Amino acid sequence: MNESRKREPEIQYEDIERARERLTDETVVKRTPIERSTSLEELVDAEVYLKMEHLQWTGSFKTRGAYNRISQAVADGADEFVAASAGNHAQGVALAATRCGADSTIVMPRHAPQAKIDATRSYGATVELVGQDFQEAMAHAKEYASEDDEVEFVHAYDDPAIVAGQGTLGIEMYEDLPEVDTVVVPIGGGGLISGISTALDHLSPETRVVGVQATGAETVHESLDKGVPVTLDDVDTIADGIATGGISELTLGLIEEHVDEVVTVTDSQIARAILLLLERAKQVVEGAAAASVAALLSDDLDVTGETVMPLLCGGNLDMTMLQTVLIHALTGRGQILRLRVKIDDMPGKMNELSGIIAHHGANIQTVRHDRAVESLNVGEAYLVFQIETSGIEHAAAIIDSIEAEGYDVEDVNRE
Repeated sequence: MNESRKREPEIQYEDIERARERLTDETVVKRTPIERSTSLEELVDAEVYLKMEHLQWTGSFKTRGAYNRISQAVADGADEFVAASAGNHAQGVALAATRCGADSTIVMPRHAPQAKIDATRSYGATVELVGQDFQEAMAHAKEYASEDDEVEFVHAYDDPAIVAGQGTLGIEMYEDLPEVDTVVVPIGGGGLISGISTALDHLSPETRVVGVQATGAETVHESLDKGVPVTLDDVDTIADGIATGGISELTLGLIEEHVDEVVTVTDSQIARAILLLLERAKQVVEGAAAASVAALLSDDLDVTGETVMPLLCGGNLDMTMLQTVLIHALTGRGQILRLRVKIDDMPGKMNELSGIIAHHGANIQTVRHDRAVESLNVGEAYLVFQIETSGIEHAAAIIDSIEAEGYDVEDVNRE
């Protein structure tokens, strides 16, 4: 970490303890379980315990910070709040405000998943869809608050009360598994890891805290190098929960102070982790949550022989995104195979090729007949098959059999 300057931390462990005292209503925030994953243990050669925060009432950790912030403000007389969010903070603020008897307006980007929009409304908030990304939604929400002195803006991460509330999860993780060697925490704006790392630094200084960012939204490394928060103009990741495009002065200081390491993962790695958790752990999580498992499986993080706890911070995965992720991940594993086969354009060729594929017990999802391709000679065509297979070996056997019959075959997946 950058040692060029030291900030005085703006939250202390005592702030997190006080936040925990406020979060005693199990209908607002419940204690989420941990679960050992022997499947992951075989892959990373470590003891792996999943912290199942995606099973929280709103499907993510965000209610912890939101309730800590809003309950204090309501006690001081506030009764209306506004926030900007891609989804999870929105639901946390909506639930917290409603339970505290206050009104809330949530500004979400226009492309926010419909499931998150509907869920936010169901918790009692008014939802406004503004802008193409989180930064535009944030600007509108701040303007909304500035125009009315009676409305309080609730930041997703740049607020000591929010960070302290998220830090209650760190206490819980420690109590769940005091012997934990490494915890792995996703980073968007940094509020979650700031709170968790502050708590763990007090309770278990020897525990390593590792942060994870998506490569298309990575800002922490550059921020640490420069000593100031860096903001991206554009973000590009399937993990919308950590697609903030920047951290804050507050969270940068706490990351410098308490976080041991930060790694990045690609969207492909996140997609594979979502599929792995679905298949092997029987858990449906969003991209931000899967990032912690993707980091474990990457070459950038070594946990060999350790007891490790990746945080599954959210489970609000849009079904359209799930479909996209599954197709991508299954394609990468060879379970969805796209083949382009050059044929002499005459009757019987499609039947012959279909027979070869059927002989291997594979299912043809789609087939397309292409003739208008410049590289083809007169009288030639391409048949493009999309095929379901059991995996890479099965796919290779199908390709070998088609080639053995004299056909020119291209695996389009690998282009």
